[in-house]
Amino acid sequence: MRNKITILVVDDEPPIGDIVASALTRKGYEVIYADSGPNAMQLFQTRPIDLVILDIMMPEMDGFTVCDWLRGRSSVPIIMLTAKGSVNDIVHGFKVGADDYMTKPFSVKELDVRVEAILRRVSWFDEQKPKKVVDIGEISVDAEARVATLLGDEIHLTPMEFELLYYLMTHAGEALSKRELFRQVWGYEASDGSNLVEVGVRRLREKIEKDPSSPRYIMTVRGVGYRFIDKEGWATA
Repeated sequence: MRNKITILVVDDEPPIGDIVASALTRKGYEVIYADSGPNAMQLFQTRPIDLVILDIMMPEMDGFTVCDWLRGRSSVPIIMLTAKGSVNDIVHGFKVGADDYMTKPFSVKELDVRVEAILRRVSWFDEQKPKKVVDIGEISVDAEARVATLLGDEIHLTPMEFELLYYLMTHAGEALSKRELFRQVWGYEASDGSNLVEVGVRRLREKIEKDPSSPRYIMTVRGVGYRFIDKEGWATA
């Protein structure tokens, strides 16, 4: 039985990797370092990993490719740590399965907060094992099985997308601010939280809406955030 949480740090720049590894080690985590995508893949297949911190801009194989490979094999939490911070980069990162996104330069304190938040979120789901199944319209979410379906067919969601959809559906009919959604789903406060929520909602709409530009489920509440339509609203939609 393992006593420590193991984190895989993937970065082709040793100085950055050393900073991240040292900060996490001081927090009591076991850290494994990989300086390339292929090396990360090899380590992931031979060691139990609880969290991955992944650089994007690497010469041999970029982080998007590594993230996509990891997500095809595991639901391990993935934090992207990169100099590429445009909205398009964030969208692509979430598309291939990232759970969170940090841009360089970064503060060690912020990294600590994000790591703790994502591990706490995963631990909560594992410990609580919520059995609640939520059905609204053509969508069903089973929190225990961590499965969402649309018209009976499974919707392929990343862990972050699933948790965002689950929170929206369990608070259907409520106008939820972007700040609240970020705090509840990601688990901490951050200045870029609104952008991450917007990207997350965009990704969900692409997967659950027939026409993402004219949504029937996730409605925009101007000046506030979003509202998932409730059962009564769906019946009259």
